[in-house]
Amino acid sequence: MQQDIFNIQSKEEFKQISLEIFKQQFKNNKVYRSFCDLLYVHPSDVKELKDIPFLPIQFFKSKKILSSLDEIQETFTSSGTTGSITSKHFVTDISIYQESYLKGFYHFYGNIKEYTVLALLPNYLERNGSSLVFMVDDLIKKSNKPESGFYLNNLDELAKKLIDLDQKGQKILLIGVSFALLDLIEKQQFNLKNTVIMETGGMKGRRKELIRSELHSLLQNGFGVSEIHSEYGMTELLSQGYSNGNGLFDCPPWMKILTRDTEDALTIQQPNKTGGINVIDLANYNSCSFIATQDLGKVHENGTFEIIGRFDNSDIRGCNLMVL
Repeated sequence: MQQDIFNIQSKEEFKQISLEIFKQQFKNNKVYRSFCDLLYVHPSDVKELKDIPFLPIQFFKSKKILSSLDEIQETFTSSGTTGSITSKHFVTDISIYQESYLKGFYHFYGNIKEYTVLALLPNYLERNGSSLVFMVDDLIKKSNKPESGFYLNNLDELAKKLIDLDQKGQKILLIGVSFALLDLIEKQQFNLKNTVIMETGGMKGRRKELIRSELHSLLQNGFGVSEIHSEYGMTELLSQGYSNGNGLFDCPPWMKILTRDTEDALTIQQPNKTGGINVIDLANYNSCSFIATQDLGKVHENGTFEIIGRFDNSDIRGCNLMVL
């Protein structure tokens, strides 16, 4: 299955593997099976992607979402606000996650060995169980560059290194949470030529939430770059979408975004309509590959998508979820 997922070549292949995984998860995932039963949906009824039930993401806060009996290798947890219940994603085969983010990065950016990876993720480093820290830590190691590394509060050191490496013509990936990137440009103005600035969203309560265009404008001016890249991922997924500017995200071939009607959660919409974001993440076949998130967004005809905000009364969680 793992080999099939990461070698998808067409929409038809994606559909066929999705339907296979749905059958497998219906059979082996007790929580998902109960959810499907409540909706009176059986695999014999499911012929198209729009027929597949999408499990509300809130279930990851209260249930063990597993489609495998294998031993759990890693447990990823969401950040959450103080006192709130966090999501838990139980991963029985960490190699699938590693293959997903390495091939996903390669799909959009090329070989990680071409980059020096500088990570500014203070809030994630201050807790355990972050899937983002796990991924970035591995990207740092795989980059095989001695200058690659994490930064917590040592912004002066980071600014000096960033300017020095950029001037030497090295390709750099600076990945950071929004508030920390803003802290950095308040300390130092940059004029970078060889650096990809990638924000992972969210102010984490450290700053006032900004609309994406305002945030990106500040970061573009502060770093002296024409585009701000973004990553769209979350604790409950094993795959990420990426944007190389303008807030338009794209998925690797084993991931797809659909939108659901905000008034009827079981109805999948046509492209270009704003709705709730549903994610198909085929890498997540040992957990649940079909998740209804609390994000609002829009999918375009070519499969790219944008995040517009969140449903009211849902907790703000920093996975590129900025209010518009």
